Parts: sequence; structure tokens; C-alpha cells
Amino acid sequence: KQAEKAVHQKKEQSKTKCRKARRRHINLVAEFNRRQRKSIWLETHIWHAKRFHMVKKWGYCLGNSPTEKSYRACYRAMTKHCLLQDLSYYCCLELTGKENELLKQLARICSIDTGLTFQEACCLSGRFEGSLNLYRADRYPEDMLGPVTFIWKPRDGSEYRQLWIWVHPALKQDILKELKAIFQCSEPEEICITEPVTTSIQEEKQMEVVMSPGKKRKKEDKEGEKAVPVKKIIGDGTRDPFKAYSWTSQTTGITISDKSMEILKYRLIGPLSHSVLTETLKAASVQTV
Repeated sequence: KQAEKAVHQKKEQSKTKCRKARRRHINLVAEFNRRQRKSIWLETHIWHAKRFHMVKKWGYCLGNSPTEKSYRACYRAMTKHCLLQDLSYYCCLELTGKENELLKQLARICSIDTGLTFQEACCLSGRFEGSLNLYRADRYPEDMLGPVTFIWKPRDGSEYRQLWIWVHPALKQDILKELKAIFQCSEPEEICITEPVTTSIQEEKQMEVVMSPGKKRKKEDKEGEKAVPVKKIIGDGTRDPFKAYSWTSQTTGITISDKSMEILKYRLIGPLSHSVLTETLKAASVQTV
């Protein structure tokens, strides 16, 4: 009788599933979103998390150092093959407007004495990426804001141009504030109400229904299902989801947009970088009507 009782009390588990499959979350997307409440993940987070020691900086979860001795492999890739770095944690600020007005105001926060500027011919055409140091308006050589990289969208025959400026997340707020000041951008162009990173109440309930009662891992916070983050993590830290991410100026007609985590950035290092890009990217066939 005791043997029969023990058989009935034993939990029914599928013999075809291994321990890893049994411990896998039912809704991985909901679980990943829950784990991004404090630090947002890059697109390559899963790959790095399996091979690197992760650190939390500037609102991101970044790979700091490899878990194995792969320095020789990285050096070999840089010198003979190709090495890819994920720089998507850098914040992208997009400026849109007339080319003359953009160059006129941007000349106030940089100087030709330090090297290239935004109006350099090779960079202005959109063929090359430039780098320079930004200063507060009309304050050179004092009050330096920090180094940035930029690239212009190639000309299409119109006087309106697009400029992307890549800044470090630690410098984003200061540089964004200075750009809005010189272009007189005070009115938001549109309000973007982003979806929260955390899982919704419906997803939490669905996960609880699917999960068997014998699970030990908790799916709720201390506050329960209704616990939601106060702010959404965007790029350089936290940002109110009801705050504008795009600003426009009625005077200059310039629009500044925050494209953090919307435009990804990768860096290829090595002699075979161009070969990798050539094999990866294929030109699309343009059909004219």
C-alpha cells in the first residue's frame, strides 16, 4: 500500500524532456522583459551573457570581460580576420532641417582649430564618418562637452538634410540640452507613449495559469502583479515614458529626435571587414514604375 501511495504522489513529468527543457520558462519573452526592468539588454545580450561577465552601466547590461581566455583569439581576429563589436549602447541624436541652418548653429559648438568640423567636404557628402569634440555654444576652448561621432545622410537634391550624432550615454543629457538651446527647440513635435518593458498583468496571469503548482521559482515581485516600474529604461538610464523624444523649433525649423536603441551600431575591425560586409549585405533591386 505504501508503494502504491508513493507512485500516486509522484509528480508526473514527461520522460522525453530533459532537465533543461523542464526548467525552461513557458513565456521567454515575458521573462526577458521582466529581467530588463533595471537594465536594458542589447540585441546581442544573449550571446554575450553566455560568454562574458556582465556589468550594469548607464542603464544597460553590457559584457565586460570574457569568461575564458580568448584574448589571443580576439587579437588574431583583429589582425587577420574580422572582429565585431556591439556599440548599440551609444545614443543616437538625429537632426533634421535645412543644411545651411544646421551648419550655422553647429559651428557654434565646435572649432576648426581642433580638426574636422561638421562642414568638412568629405563628411558633408555622407561618404565618411567624422569625429570631433563638442563645446558649449561660443565657449571654445572652455566648457568642453565631450567627443562625438557623426555621419550625414547623402544628398538627394533637397536642401533638407539629416545628421546623426553618436554620443556616449554619460554625455547624452548635456549634449542634448545644448543642441536644444542653440536650435531653440522647446516645443515637442510629438509625444511617444512607449510600451513598458515589464510584462503586462495579462501575461503574468497567463504564465501563472500555465505553470504547474509545484514550481519553486516566483513570478511576482514583492508588490505582486501590479508592480510596474516608475520609469522606462531608454539608453542613458531612465526616462519618463510620457516625455517627448522629439523636439522641433518654430524659429529655425530644425527637429531633434532621440533615436537611442532605435538605430543600432556595430563596429568591424580587421582586414576582412569589407569582405564580410560584401558577403553579408546584398544590394536591393530598385524597380521604377
